[in-house]
Amino acid sequence: VEPGALARSGALVAEIVRPHNVLLVSSPAIADRHAAQLLHSLHAAGIPVGTALVPPGDRTKSLRTAERLIDAAVAHHLERSSAIIALGGGVVGDLAGFVAAIYLRGVSFVQVPTTLLAQVDASVGGKTAVNHRAGKNLVGAFHQPKLVVIDPAVLDTLPPREFRSGLAEMVKHGVVLDAAYFELMERQMAAILRHEGAALTGAIAGSCELKAAVVASDEREAGRRALLNYGHTFGHALEAVTGFRRYKHGEAVALGMEMAAQLAVRLGIFSPDGAARQSRLLQAAGLPVRLRGRPAFGADDLLAAMEHDKKVARGRLRF
Repeated sequence: VEPGALARSGALVAEIVRPHNVLLVSSPAIADRHAAQLLHSLHAAGIPVGTALVPPGDRTKSLRTAERLIDAAVAHHLERSSAIIALGGGVVGDLAGFVAAIYLRGVSFVQVPTTLLAQVDASVGGKTAVNHRAGKNLVGAFHQPKLVVIDPAVLDTLPPREFRSGLAEMVKHGVVLDAAYFELMERQMAAILRHEGAALTGAIAGSCELKAAVVASDEREAGRRALLNYGHTFGHALEAVTGFRRYKHGEAVALGMEMAAQLAVRLGIFSPDGAARQSRLLQAAGLPVRLRGRPAFGADDLLAAMEHDKKVARGRLRF
């Protein structure tokens, strides 16, 4: 995690992964902005590269697109000693990681996340998946990246709404894992929103450290890692009932955190003051804490979507 890391990513890949060749997976807009720097560094390191581009948006996370990427891997002669590199946001990372997990029963995977959300969440933890019409991330595998290269400088080209979306997961890490980190976010949110170097790099690194420690202790979500799902049961349902079009993932998570907090307050396991602090920090980050406008869905629709949530255990939904 350092400014300028993208420019030396080829050397890092050569040192840590040592692939025979690589397939670079990205989306057109991200490739236009950042692929040249990455490709130059890979070529300088003597690594042959093929490229495959996928459309932007969550609807790209499908078995059909995964099959197209497998075709590209075959066309570029990827072997067991090869690697797949994801350059992009969470959609690209989830999709490329899923293909890396299943192609030849698993090839090396490298994450080069270009959104804040991907940097602090999707790139760390090894969860890879595609969506199914019944729900989000229903088809997937655990496949840890060999390397994650996070360059905060790439966020300077990120639209403000996308940047704010990533802040939701960082606030979540503070709420469920570390009070000191939450307080750091409270103090430095204004500086983070201004992309101030030290504040932004430190917040990203701190968020990654918190998540990585949980993943290392519970890779396959048998216990403590379930904490990282805070806000996601409601959030994923919101995304599903709005066709993955109305809310960015981080916006849905922020709304889901608010719903989960209110549920927890009613159950007597979260203090009203704690819920209020969470709400204030989410609002300071420019994230929604109330549904916009009059919803075109009801509580029954949300509950039906939750029934397909991957956190359902023995027929019962877990929060």
